Amino acid sequence: MSNVIVLGSQWGDEGKGKIVDLISDRFDVVARYQGGHNAGHTIIIGPKKFVLKLIPSGILHPGKQVVIGNGLVIDPVALFSEIESLESAGINVAAQLRISDRAHVLFPAHQLMEKRIHIGTTSRGIGPCYEDKAGRRGIRIADLLDLESFPALYAELMEEKITVAKAFGIEGPTSPETVRSQYQALAERLRPMVCDTAEFLNATIKQGRSVLFEGAQGTMLDLDHGTYPYVTSSSATAGGACTGTGVAPTRINGIIGIAKAYLTRVGGGPFPTEALNAQGEAIRERGNEFGSVTGRPRRCGWFDIPLLRYTAMINGFDSMVLTKLDVLDEVDQIPVCTGYRGFEGMPSTVRDLERAEPVYECLPGWRTSTEGISRYEDLPSKAQEYVTYLERKTGVEIGCVSTGPERNQTIIRPNSRFSDLTR
Repeated sequence: MSNVIVLGSQWGDEGKGKIVDLISDRFDVVARYQGGHNAGHTIIIGPKKFVLKLIPSGILHPGKQVVIGNGLVIDPVALFSEIESLESAGINVAAQLRISDRAHVLFPAHQLMEKRIHIGTTSRGIGPCYEDKAGRRGIRIADLLDLESFPALYAELMEEKITVAKAFGIEGPTSPETVRSQYQALAERLRPMVCDTAEFLNATIKQGRSVLFEGAQGTMLDLDHGTYPYVTSSSATAGGACTGTGVAPTRINGIIGIAKAYLTRVGGGPFPTEALNAQGEAIRERGNEFGSVTGRPRRCGWFDIPLLRYTAMINGFDSMVLTKLDVLDEVDQIPVCTGYRGFEGMPSTVRDLERAEPVYECLPGWRTSTEGISRYEDLPSKAQEYVTYLERKTGVEIGCVSTGPERNQTIIRPNSRFSDLTR
């Protein structure tokens, strides 16, 4: 059986949660490998809507084992809020979830530190927590569970945070002692779910069972390969799946990228194909383009071929999922960016990307509903032409097309690489 990575190929919010949920029943374990509770995966099953921030989307399948890998930063308060919400819906989270003892712990002080940052982040403290990880002063889940060592480690970390807060004139409402007591209590609730998840995942693969690796955010928000500094603080690319779980690259059998039929972005940073007009507003409303974590309106624009070629190169996509095709049902002419005037490939600085002038080709819209279509041949001919055009221009097959938010509103193309990897 295949071990497959599923990740975003644009600036996040591509619909990864739905696709992971769709194919989770075909894998034995689902593992998340980076990010924190700044990423929201929205999943709709009939009348029920779930917004998952830390827990892998496979949790919605009864009995499915899911893993929070070492590459994440975990706010225990946010995690237990999510767990309680799922348990109230009848999901036995404690029996399904395993948490890495090497993941880092996010504290309220990290959220205070993020007040110094002004690039459109979610202000959840993710970046400062990763800063502590890179600075070798972070506290990991294993440290939190160590009753003897944790108080001293925590006091040392808070001393540094208090010094920085005073220097920047930042004030917080919660005392360090109160937080320490709260987190020590949460540690005991965490303990039964914590293990060496790298050992668990490698043992799973050695037994011939399959793992689906779930990314958060999107490739263009990757710390190394994204539009730096308007990026997240972790490795959102396929390579991050290995460092974020402890599974070797040689154990990966395929990589699937998720892309919207148009493009969105949240927060600051360059966006060459942004539609700052009525069409952009119409896409936002029709696509319900508002952040699942923050509720912020997403910036909307047109599909970007150079961007997708770049992320396909970085990740090595075997297949691509095209989501929200139905959002374009009412568009007469659909612009697609085929290049940036004066640039070859993806500019390396945000200054160059801000200056990049997109070159567009317009494709005819289909002006009829595609919502809920589940067979490729039932798509309007112009919609099929749009899919084929994107395949040809990006050089990546589109093996799956989403035509609505629910599981059954999906086309899986037979004889595709996507079908082979997820069968």
